[in-house]
Amino acid sequence: MAGFKHIEHCVGTYIAGRYKNPVEAGIGNNPDAALRIHNAGIPVRAVDIHPCALPEGISFARDDIFSPDLTRYAGADVIYAIRPAEEMIPPLIALAEQIDCDLVVYHLGFEGYGNGGEIVDCGVPLHYYRRRT
Repeated sequence: MAGFKHIEHCVGTYIAGRYKNPVEAGIGNNPDAALRIHNAGIPVRAVDIHPCALPEGISFARDDIFSPDLTRYAGADVIYAIRPAEEMIPPLIALAEQIDCDLVVYHLGFEGYGNGGEIVDCGVPLHYYRRRT
């Protein structure tokens, strides 16, 4: 398994093994990690600023993380994002703080934000920018 599908496989497996109520921020047209989580029996929600056509079983809502509707994230134990734009990280951290959940990000290449957060290896490097209290 190589390339992007390997990334989504690793991220989806990691999230499914640790969380019960995940939300993927900025899913776009790449539902592979969310689908892996769903197929593991974990209900998964996804948000994006643009409309997305996702497979059945993945709950979707349009939302702008720069001005989020907190009801879209109620009860989440983790928000995760795969290859988000760097400018999305500060509002994602603020959102995770507001709802008191973990924030896990897979960055493209050597990108990162601030000090990079705590890094864990799940087959690909994941950055924890926030852990719930």
